[in-house]
Amino acid sequence: MNARIVTLFLLLVVSLVALTGSLYVVRETERAVVLRFGALIDVDSKPGLHVKIPFVDEVRKFDARVLTLDAPAESFYTLEKKRLIVNSFSKWRIDDVETYYRATGGDENAAMMRLAARVNDGLRNQFGKRKLHEVVSGEREKLMTDLIEELNAAVKQSLGIEVIDVRVKKIDLPEEVSEA
Repeated sequence: MNARIVTLFLLLVVSLVALTGSLYVVRETERAVVLRFGALIDVDSKPGLHVKIPFVDEVRKFDARVLTLDAPAESFYTLEKKRLIVNSFSKWRIDDVETYYRATGGDENAAMMRLAARVNDGLRNQFGKRKLHEVVSGEREKLMTDLIEELNAAVKQSLGIEVIDVRVKKIDLPEEVSEA
C-alpha cells in the first residue's frame, strides 16, 4: 500500500514537471522562436500560451517593442571638410525574427553594435554630401529621411531590423574651433 502511494506521488510529480516544462507564454511585447536541438522549428510564435517538448525544445524570446540606440558623440566631416561632433540616437525594432536570430544569435547587444556601425556610416555619408549650413538648418529633415531609407534598405535584409527613426541630438564644432 505504501509503495503504491509513493509510486503515485512520484508519477504525479514527474507529470507535473513535464507539464510545466512543456508550456510557455509569449507576451504581446515579445517575439519568440523555438529551437529543437539548435535548429529553428517555429519562427515568430504569436502571443499566447504554447506547447513545446520538454528538455528538447528551447524557446528564445525577444523584445518586440521599439528600442533605443543612444550613440556616443562622433566626428563627421561636411562637404566643405569642416569637422562636426554629432550626438545622435536611433529608434528600432525587430521586423523579421528569423533573420534577426540568424544574424545576431538573438543577442540584443550584438544587434545594437551592428546597427550602431550602420548608423554611424550612414551619418558619415549623409554629412559628407552636405554643406555645414544645410546640415545645421535647412536640410536636416531630408538628411534624416534619406538616412532612414538607406538604413532600412541595408538592415532589414541583413539583420531583420526596422529603423523607425534617427535623430541628431546635438551638433557641435570641435573645441579648437569653438575657442578661436
